[in-house]
Amino acid sequence: MNRAVSQAQRTVERLPSIGDPGRVAAADFAFARMAREEGQWTAFAATAAPGAMLHGRNGLIEAAPWLAQQNDPERSVVWAPNTVWSSCDGTLAISFGRFQNAEGRVGSYVTAWEWQRSGREYKWIYDMGGEDNPQPPPPEEPDIPEGAIIVPGLTGINGMTADCPQQGGGFAESAIDLPSGIDWAVKNSADGSLTYRWEHHADGTRRVVVDWIREGEWQTALDFTAPEPLEQ
Repeated sequence: MNRAVSQAQRTVERLPSIGDPGRVAAADFAFARMAREEGQWTAFAATAAPGAMLHGRNGLIEAAPWLAQQNDPERSVVWAPNTVWSSCDGTLAISFGRFQNAEGRVGSYVTAWEWQRSGREYKWIYDMGGEDNPQPPPPEEPDIPEGAIIVPGLTGINGMTADCPQQGGGFAESAIDLPSGIDWAVKNSADGSLTYRWEHHADGTRRVVVDWIREGEWQTALDFTAPEPLEQ
């Protein structure tokens, strides 16, 4: 076996299917299923990467110690992704989707996923969600004729992969221009083709921006600001 073939095989063994957003979506669906079947916080703890962070209303908190003190609620939040953005090398990906809590309120969430070489799997490293404000009206009950056969709809996933760097080259860093007085951090994929940034502003605003390389230049894939909290 020559050196080039050996190196290629090691690369394949080290990474998931390169830029495989379907694998990320599958991890998110499995996460949601585990929450329903085994408990919400149990699932969060089992699927978290080392150093994973939860972005709550008061800022970032380290997931592991906080989750260790939580009891699972009787009913879990239910969710499903509808869009996944992956870096070219598959080391970092973002899922975006919709959730419904036990009280029936709905909203959107963002989860960042990191490829774990040791376990050869994706685990989440950042999670943030917010309920819609205002909440949408409840869906109308359809008028179904007696004896009709009901076929559940399929959930469509829009999965996309960033451009890959040219052989022997790389990407320039994404420009960041932020106002002063906010907490923020940036995480990049190993190959530099995708990056996400979380922000927490003094007024409690929570924002996530995902940038990636498409058509040879930096583009914004997602710019999500959690709505203001609903009055309890």
